[in-house]
Order: sequence, then structure tokens, then C-alpha cells
Amino acid sequence: MDTREQAPVTRGDVPVEENVEVTTSKRNLRPFIIAAGIVVAVLIVIWGLRWYSYARVHQSTDDARVDANTVSITSKISERVDKILIDTDQRTRKGQLLIVLDSAAERAGLDQARANLELAMQNRLAGVQQGSGAVSQAQAEVQGAAAQVPLAQAGVSAAQAQVQAAQAALPGAAQALTRARADYQRTLSLVNSGDLPRQQLDSARAAYAAAQSQYAAAQDNVNVAVANMNAAQQRISSAQAGVSAAQGGVQTAQGKLSAVQSPASVAAAQAAVAIALQNLTNTRISSPIDGYVGEKHVEVGQTVSAGMPLLTLIPNRVFVTANYKETQVGEMHPGQPVDIHVDAYKGVTFHGRVIAINPASQNTYALVPSQNSTGNFVKVTQRIPVKISIDDADPQKYPMRPGMSVETAVAVH
Repeated sequence: MDTREQAPVTRGDVPVEENVEVTTSKRNLRPFIIAAGIVVAVLIVIWGLRWYSYARVHQSTDDARVDANTVSITSKISERVDKILIDTDQRTRKGQLLIVLDSAAERAGLDQARANLELAMQNRLAGVQQGSGAVSQAQAEVQGAAAQVPLAQAGVSAAQAQVQAAQAALPGAAQALTRARADYQRTLSLVNSGDLPRQQLDSARAAYAAAQSQYAAAQDNVNVAVANMNAAQQRISSAQAGVSAAQGGVQTAQGKLSAVQSPASVAAAQAAVAIALQNLTNTRISSPIDGYVGEKHVEVGQTVSAGMPLLTLIPNRVFVTANYKETQVGEMHPGQPVDIHVDAYKGVTFHGRVIAINPASQNTYALVPSQNSTGNFVKVTQRIPVKISIDDADPQKYPMRPGMSVETAVAVH
């Protein structure tokens, strides 16, 4: 027998025994590779189905940010800053005192306004007292003038009686005068004819003269009585005019009393006190909300003017403003649930709801909005701002700061 050792059979550079072992190893790994591929494929299918089922009922965007209704603290008066009791990034409570302005001028203004109010009240009281006295005096004058009217009327009645008496005596005096004249003429004729002595003519002449005097006196009495009656009637008119004048004095005194009783001057002084008190109150500026101080624009010693921004406050309650394409908002409406992912907190899903959908696109509010009526119009998909609440974010663990980038997905089905 040939005792020489046989050389191993080779296939190329690899021994046949080793090639067989490699082939056997690959055959043993193939089931595992196939199983791993099947698992990966199943996972991809499951993830794809979940992604598709989620994307089919959600509208998503990464054009979103945390937003807030920031509050700008301003001064209502022009004054120097005395104290600043808070700094940026510090928390503030509603009603907390933030800034104190110098109040010396405002306190002096309040003291002056109060002094003017006291003076106005004193003047009003004195005017009321004086006006009441003037009204009483005017009313007394009315009563005195009214008392003169009956006296004047009584004088008219007496004068009328005198006129009547004088007029009644006048016919008798006229008859006596006529009779005396006739007697005188007859006596004169008889004396001239020598039938009567001269002495009887003197007696007839004297009787005639006496009758003339009596008639003239009767006429004078009538004239005097008429004059007295006219004077009495004038006294009535004067008394009535005095009553009217006195009544006018009463009205004037009452008008002055009403003027001093009017609360206008006191009300004006009270309004001045209220304004001065408000100016003093405005020297202490407090926080209107719960939140944080974002920016501080003022320092102690600075003189600020009315309306000047002093602090910017960030409220505790924030929301998300998501700018969705106009093709995405067709089925959106307030109240729909939203999944929220904040870039600062990876892997954490927050939840919220649609609060409101803006009535116009962002382009509408641009400084120079596009003019689609021009001939070179290019259609561009517009963005509609959607306001979304954040319902379950823990402010201590996950503080939401305005400006943070956010991704949102609105469940539209």
C-alpha cells in the first residue's frame, strides 16, 4: 500500500472542508435573517399603518409657536421713578406693587384740592344763609306793599264820595246864583225907575256877589274832589307797582339762593379732589395679572411720561398660534382636540383644543398685502393662524415660554 499522506482537495485557495463549513454556517443563519426581515417588515407595516391612520384624521404643521397676550405696564402720569420693586424674570402676582413714583407734587395737589373743596362748601353755606335772609326780607316787602293797596283803595272810595258830594252841591249853587242874578237885575231896574231906594240895590248886589262866590267855591270843591280821587287812584297804582316790584325782588332773591344752593361749585371741587387722589394713586403701579416680568425699560431716577412703557409682563396662561395652510383648515372648528409637541421637550406630547380660527390669512395683515388683481399674479398657498390652548402642561416641570417652536396636529375627524 501507498503510505503517503494524501493532500487535501482544494477549491481555489480554500480547502474543501472549510468551504463546506462556511456554507453550512450560512445555511444556519438564513432562517434568522429571514425572520429578522419579516419582523422589520411587520414593524414597518404596523408603523406605516399607524402613521397613515393618524395622518388621515389629523392636520399637522410645524409652523407654530408658543404665544401669549403680553401686558405692557405704562405710567398714567409724568413723574420721576422713586423705587422699582421687581426685576426681569421674576414672578409677579396680580395686585403686587411693582414701581413707586415720586409723589410729593401729587400729595401737595391733593391737599390743595381738599382745601378748595372746604372753601367751596363754606362759601356755599354762607351764600345760603345770606340768600335766605334776602328772600325773607323781600317777602316782608311784598307783605308791606300789599298792605298799602287796601289803604289806597279806601282813599279812592273816600275821594269818590267827596266828588259826589261836591257835584251834588254844584246845582244848588248854580240855582242860587241864577236867582241872585235875577234879583239884582230887577232891583237895579226898580232903583233906576225910582220905585225902590238905593239901599236895596246894594243888598241885591251883595247877595249876587255872595251867590257867585258860593258857585265858584262849589266848582272848586268838585275840582279838588276829582283831583283827590285821581291822586287816590295813582296811590292804588303805586301800591300795586310796589307789590309787583317786591315780588320781583322775591324772585331775584330766590334765584340767587338757588344759585348758591346749586352743587355745581362743590361738585367741581369734589371732582378736583378725585382727580388729585387718582394722580396720587397713579404713583404706585401694580401688576394687573399673574405672570413674569419679561422686560424692564426703566431705572430708578428716570423721569417717565404718561403712556411710556415701563415693564412687559408675560402671563402664566399661554397658548399656541399655529399657521396652517388654507388647504388644511377646511374641516377645522373650535373645540377639536390637538396634540402638541414642543421642540424644547423631546418625546413629550401635550394636549389642547382649538380655541379659534383667525378670520383672515397672515397676508391680509401684512404691511404691503399682495395684489392678486394684477396681471402677474402667482398663486401662493396662504397660511391661516389657528389659536390652540395648552391644557395639561405642568408650568413647573414644563414651562411654556412665548416664542418656543411647536408642532401641532389637529384631530379633524
